[in-house]
Amino acid sequence: MKKLTALLMALCMVLALTACGSTTEDASDTTDDTSATETEDAAEEAEDVDAAETEEADAEEAGDTDAEEETEDTSSDVEVTLNVFIAASLNNAFEELKANYEAEHPNVTITLNAASSGTLLTQIQEGYDCDIFFSASTKEIDQLEEEGRIVDGTRTDLLKNEVVVITWQGSGTTVTGLDNLGEAASIALADGSVPVGRYTRTALQASGVLDSSLTASDITTAEVSEALGGVEINECANVSAVLQAVAEGSNEVGTVYYSDAYSEIDRIEILEHVSTDLTGNIIYPVAQIAPLDESAVSEEQTAAAEEFLTYITSDEAMEVFTTYMFLDNR
Repeated sequence: MKKLTALLMALCMVLALTACGSTTEDASDTTDDTSATETEDAAEEAEDVDAAETEEADAEEAGDTDAEEETEDTSSDVEVTLNVFIAASLNNAFEELKANYEAEHPNVTITLNAASSGTLLTQIQEGYDCDIFFSASTKEIDQLEEEGRIVDGTRTDLLKNEVVVITWQGSGTTVTGLDNLGEAASIALADGSVPVGRYTRTALQASGVLDSSLTASDITTAEVSEALGGVEINECANVSAVLQAVAEGSNEVGTVYYSDAYSEIDRIEILEHVSTDLTGNIIYPVAQIAPLDESAVSEEQTAAAEEFLTYITSDEAMEVFTTYMFLDNR
């Protein structure tokens, strides 16, 4: 009987332990299932966040690319060559301005055509490609305006200058200026179509040497020589040629602009600064030239010409001009 009781008690304990084990395993299974579900949900949420961030990043990158493409499209990368006609006396200043501008605008090439203003006027009238014309006198620009070749609103009477009488260093000349110009053994003088030659003739008219009833530009070199007592005159095509003829000693004296004389101040001597009361105001106007055939000029070309004209009439460019002894006339 005792053995039977003991056996029954042992069986009850086994059953009780089995029941407890099942409950624990069920609870554990439930917990594991819950944790797995939460983990999977978190993973899916993380994937959704990552996907959203990736899409956002892709969108931003695409936006940046679009912005870059838009910038590239709107910025002018088209290569343009501008034909800039300048009076010979402006050449030194423009070589510096050209270098400065091209360094900041690598797609723009400035081609300079430096000659006498009268020659440049003729070239423009004959159809030479010219985007901007910078003359040493108002006469040429005035004429182009009358012919409708100046773009409206682009003219600026930008600079002033003065005529000087020069000789080469150590010449020993007795000439002191226009008053005794005839004492020179020889004179370098620009012809009447060249502004500096015309201004010199105007000054000689005002001084009573030449007939004031004549048009200065029409007075020939031979007539000037005769009025000065038959002195030998070397007729020069532009002011630069006059300067070189005197600087190298080929001619005893000559008349040039102060800005030109200053560029060779180590080789020449200034004998007289001719008063503007005699020459009149010496104004350098600049303007954009209207093409004969507008369809032959691209929008980029026109825009580049406008931008370069804005640059050469700016304070920045004026600082360059003044270092070459030009005066601001704005």
